[in-house]
Amino acid sequence: MRQNDNKLSLLDASMIIMGSMIGSGIFIVSAGMARDLGSAGALLLAWALTAVITWLAALSYGELAAAMPRAGGQYVYLREAFGPLTGFLYGWTLFTVIQSGTIAAVAVAFARFSAVFWPQISPDPILPFLSSQQLLAIAIVALLSVFNFGKVKNSALLQNTFTFGKIGALLFMFGAGIWYVFTHEPQHPINWNPIPDGVNFSWLSLLAVAMTGSLFSADAWNNITFTAGEIRKPERNLPLALIIGTGTVLSIYFLINLMYVHVLPFDAIKNAPSDRVGTAFLHVILGDTGLYLMAGLIMLSTFGCLNGIILSSARVYFAMAKDGLFFKRAAQLNKNESPQYALIIQMIWASLLTLSGSYSDLLNYVMMAVLLFYIITIFALFKLRKTKPAMERPYRAIGYPVVPILYIVLAGFVCLSLLLLKPSYTWPGIGIVAAGAPVYFWLVRKKKTT
Repeated sequence: MRQNDNKLSLLDASMIIMGSMIGSGIFIVSAGMARDLGSAGALLLAWALTAVITWLAALSYGELAAAMPRAGGQYVYLREAFGPLTGFLYGWTLFTVIQSGTIAAVAVAFARFSAVFWPQISPDPILPFLSSQQLLAIAIVALLSVFNFGKVKNSALLQNTFTFGKIGALLFMFGAGIWYVFTHEPQHPINWNPIPDGVNFSWLSLLAVAMTGSLFSADAWNNITFTAGEIRKPERNLPLALIIGTGTVLSIYFLINLMYVHVLPFDAIKNAPSDRVGTAFLHVILGDTGLYLMAGLIMLSTFGCLNGIILSSARVYFAMAKDGLFFKRAAQLNKNESPQYALIIQMIWASLLTLSGSYSDLLNYVMMAVLLFYIITIFALFKLRKTKPAMERPYRAIGYPVVPILYIVLAGFVCLSLLLLKPSYTWPGIGIVAAGAPVYFWLVRKKKTT
């Protein structure tokens, strides 16, 4: 993108990471994880390992981000290391499912919890193909997409405001939990043992599969790389933002789960109505007031999450379009140097997914693909050091090569476990990625003939 003073600071970049990471997952996914794992100790171990795996990836990405601070981020790293096909398959999966599906799911979550305050918003159809819940979700996506037509600093200001609010609300939850623990007698025993029957392959695989919920909740930290071309001093601020942003969110996530197991009996976590562990948690501490507070918190959280994802993802499609691998108009910037047409295309597809109601299944299918692309991107770190040794690297990955190798091993084991234990989810996800190959060759052939 063109150079100007409309640049993101270290604070802005860190807030985009944190705001994109914090959605509704932290309030919900622990229920399913608890059912799979069977003890408070195992649940906390899963969240701790999620923090380790995610931070290892962020530490490794810092080198790539500082060396290639261009719009498109991870798409660019994959293209430079492994060629345009690999980059396109990542962008294809990002657009068709990962980011657009996340936008749809998060927007519907916003609408669903708004019904706590406005009961008229419901999943009941007002037209044969549209409910008031879907209508509000589409309206929020459209509102934030249009808002992001403006200068990126304005989007960052909105992101900072909502992210500060979200972090403050999560810290309030943690503080409320601390207050409750110290002012009430222990109500239930806590099983801290994470490994009831000893370590074996079956148990490790079960743990890995259960972690897909926490890994998905901790995802989107890489979105900041998509906006790299608009960050001030990216060689310094991108790696720092990755370390600060992910470290802050992952620490808060672990502390919140620590409070869950102290305040709620483990059966209450496993059997939380509609998996709303956060709601059950605040209801115990604050009574009925907690229900409204949690609904408001999730609305705040999902709104900020949406803005971060909408802002950053469009930059990938902008970069793809410049390579002739996306809609041609998506390569154009408006007077504010915003990829307006990429935002419009993203908005339309995410809205269609909202109407289809299929986004939840799609997101289940692609967790395997998300992890695979992280692994391939970290392999790019090794390859580029070999094939482009003269590339300027103002930041070098901390703990190289141990840190990236450890990530590949741990994330690879999660992928293997998913293939073995959840084939009905993983193979369709791989199929979605593979479906991009014929599209790529069609686009390349079309480009050659024009």
